[in-house]
Amino acid sequence: MPTATAISLSILFLLSLTTTIHAHNITRILAKHPEFSTFNHYLTITHLANEINRRQTITVCAVDNAAMSDLLSKGLSIQTIKNVLSLHVFADYFGSKKLHQVTKGSTSTATMYQATGEAPGTAGYVHITDVKGGKVRFTPEDNLSQTDSVYVKSILEMPYNISVIQISSILQSPEAEAPTAAPDLNLTSLLDRDGCQSFHNLLTTSGAIGTFLSSVEAGVTVFCPDDDAITAFAPKYKNLTAAEKTSLLLYHGIPVYNSMGMLRSSNGLMNTLATEGAKKKYDFTVQNDGNDVKLKTKVVTATVTGTVVDDEPIAIYTLDKVLQPRELFKGAVEEADEPAPAPKGAKKKKKAAKKGDEAEEDAEAPGPGSDEDYSDDDAADQTASSGERVVAMVSVVVMAVLLSFDSGYHGSPTRVAHAGIEFSFYFLFLIYDLKIFILFYLS
Repeated sequence: MPTATAISLSILFLLSLTTTIHAHNITRILAKHPEFSTFNHYLTITHLANEINRRQTITVCAVDNAAMSDLLSKGLSIQTIKNVLSLHVFADYFGSKKLHQVTKGSTSTATMYQATGEAPGTAGYVHITDVKGGKVRFTPEDNLSQTDSVYVKSILEMPYNISVIQISSILQSPEAEAPTAAPDLNLTSLLDRDGCQSFHNLLTTSGAIGTFLSSVEAGVTVFCPDDDAITAFAPKYKNLTAAEKTSLLLYHGIPVYNSMGMLRSSNGLMNTLATEGAKKKYDFTVQNDGNDVKLKTKVVTATVTGTVVDDEPIAIYTLDKVLQPRELFKGAVEEADEPAPAPKGAKKKKKAAKKGDEAEEDAEAPGPGSDEDYSDDDAADQTASSGERVVAMVSVVVMAVLLSFDSGYHGSPTRVAHAGIEFSFYFLFLIYDLKIFILFYLS
């Protein structure tokens, strides 16, 4: 019986470590608190919200509407406001308890302003000090004289994923508030640079350039096949109708700004400019392979080979291949690394499977756009996670019951505890290896 208890508790602890970590959505979190509506609004229009949602182990220091009014009264540009607000996003988790228990009463942490490379030197660091009276003070690295920004309350804590707290006032950083040069929004001239000239010519002659230009203000990401890729694809391009050519070109644009860092932290479906108004999905999958970013359609896999410009709200990246959507090239197959053809005896079976594949593809949901509601996804994630917990609990109970009938082990309580701990470590490594194996083959 002691054996069953020790091992069952160990397994329960380890299973709790392997539960799914939920994605967070800072916009939804703050939407429940109207006093932070202005702060929430500017996280959205500066696209900081997207970057926050893609990161793990993070702390957001929100300020109320009155504090935001003080910031807005300075007449700063959107890019400068983004720099200021990114100073309020820490690249580490600080819940209420951790803030009041900082080592030696003071510590410093890097912010998103530092992580983006926009901060000169160490201006993107913030000092956290546990002062007398239970107060916690926040001080920018380049303005150590500021003493009026203190911890107010915790808004939400998801250890150790995200902590959202309120601080009393905006962190005043001379470097973050320094004027920034306005980005070049002339997409036409940006696309006419070396490496994208052939793609730019196709956009111009087809008229698709108009859709790209109208997307600039809200943010746009362009994946530009390099000149060699365009040349190699020319025979296929000539066989397309005018409408198909337009759809193909729009398939190379995303109606939202994505920095290289955002792409490298993204894995999943993305809608394209061709998706809007179309009856078909026209989406592709972003997949990371080390430092490489790959774009996978049902037909071809292209690799991002370089950056033409990455200056919000515009990002332009070069590709080594033309993206071919399944909606236009249903009969095509992956150009490289294809498996050997099936034996003759398997042909009928393969043909039957093909219909199933197409039906399954039709059932796939398109990737979320920048304004799409994620509530259904969250509910699904929570349901899946609940199911995992039920399975885990049932497994533990069953194992405990089975072990309770095992009378073959007669050891001291100490030896039983040691056996349970040793088993825990073996079980932990087993679960970790299984998760890596599954993720590898599902990717």
